[in-house]
Amino acid sequence: MLQVNMSAAKRTASGKGECRRLRMAKKTPAVVYGNGQAALPIEFDAAVLHKNLLFIHRRNAVVSLKIEGDEKAERYVMVQEIQKAPTIEQVLHVDFLEIELDKPVNRFVPLRLTGVAKGVEFGGELSVLKQNIVLRGCPLDIPDEIVADITALEKGGAGLTCADLSLPAKVELMDAPSQVCALVL
Repeated sequence: MLQVNMSAAKRTASGKGECRRLRMAKKTPAVVYGNGQAALPIEFDAAVLHKNLLFIHRRNAVVSLKIEGDEKAERYVMVQEIQKAPTIEQVLHVDFLEIELDKPVNRFVPLRLTGVAKGVEFGGELSVLKQNIVLRGCPLDIPDEIVADITALEKGGAGLTCADLSLPAKVELMDAPSQVCALVL
């Protein structure tokens, strides 16, 4: 899994007016919650946050968050929700979920198919039934994507199932092993 370092500052004021003032000062409000603790309001430099969010967009990423003025030296979080302005490319607010690195979690992992199936070369059509699979494991053990080779798929054959996927050692598949990911019609 991808790991990114980010830094933020604690914010003391909250509310719609204060968040608007932050945005006008090129800052982005955010909040960290989870692990049974009260939500912690924070703020980021807008340009740096936008750059980091573009880098981890649609990827499973653990963010190592250092917050100025926080009693914890470092918090490990994942992006939970990003609120954007509907008409312009501006991030309005970000929610981060605090996680424990040694506690297993379920995550959607994209499935990337490589190669050209034999059945497609003979006039068949590739049908992709699953684009993501669900894996359970510690956050740093979960991969960014699962790569599967489909060159052996033949027309009218059994297809590629979840059981056929090669998974890392420390994660387990939460989908049914007999579930078909791709087949050639």
